[in-house]
Amino acid sequence: MEQAVKKLQDEITSSKRNPYIQVIGNFLIQHVQAHSDSAEQILAEGKTIAKSLEAMKKEAMKKQSNGMAMLTDEEGYAIVLNYFGINGQPQVSRFDVKLDDFL
Repeated sequence: MEQAVKKLQDEITSSKRNPYIQVIGNFLIQHVQAHSDSAEQILAEGKTIAKSLEAMKKEAMKKQSNGMAMLTDEEGYAIVLNYFGINGQPQVSRFDVKLDDFL
């Protein structure tokens, strides 16, 4: 697992100007920390965060309408996991706060 996290962190560090690599990289780090059995897929030769973004782009293009294409967080993260060959659904954390929580 440590090698997979290091591989992801290295790509994040070398791509500081690309906010999408930061977001997807951090998602993948959280995923592999929660699911250490996914580390092997992250370490697969030739698999990168940047290439997973290309996979997202290709899928979004299939859904485009009037020149615009969008994916939900869940759809995008699922495509990334699929690109790396990781089975399962992404666990997307949600920030859910109500005013009553503070009263």
